[in-house]
Amino acid sequence: MTDSSAAPTLVVGLGCQRGCPASTLRALLDQALQAHQIELEAVQALASIDLKRDEPGLNELAAQLGLTLTCFSSAQLAHYQPRLSHQSDIAFERTGCYGIAESAALALAEQLGQAPAKLLIPRQKYAQATFALACAS
Repeated sequence: MTDSSAAPTLVVGLGCQRGCPASTLRALLDQALQAHQIELEAVQALASIDLKRDEPGLNELAAQLGLTLTCFSSAQLAHYQPRLSHQSDIAFERTGCYGIAESAALALAEQLGQAPAKLLIPRQKYAQATFALACAS
């Protein structure tokens, strides 16, 4: 049994072009959270695709925020395709996944929250990056 009064599990999913700086990712994160009146402190983790595991900007952002960055394979993320608000053929061509930010956020929120997840903030695109926020409660 889980405590229904426990805070929901909030996970940020991020996708980015190679070499995208942490400052760009942070600007996107801050902008999206502010627009939806969500406190940064409520976010429990960051998620992306395993191809981005060594991306300096993502790792720097995780370190700045004191959050773990969890990466999933395109095969793990494919399961979430029907639930994506946006499906990118370009992303699929490059990664084998139709939407990195949304599917990674959903995957990690479900893993951490041990409950079905939903998108609180669908894919936001900004400069060289994409952002999504998923919640499991």
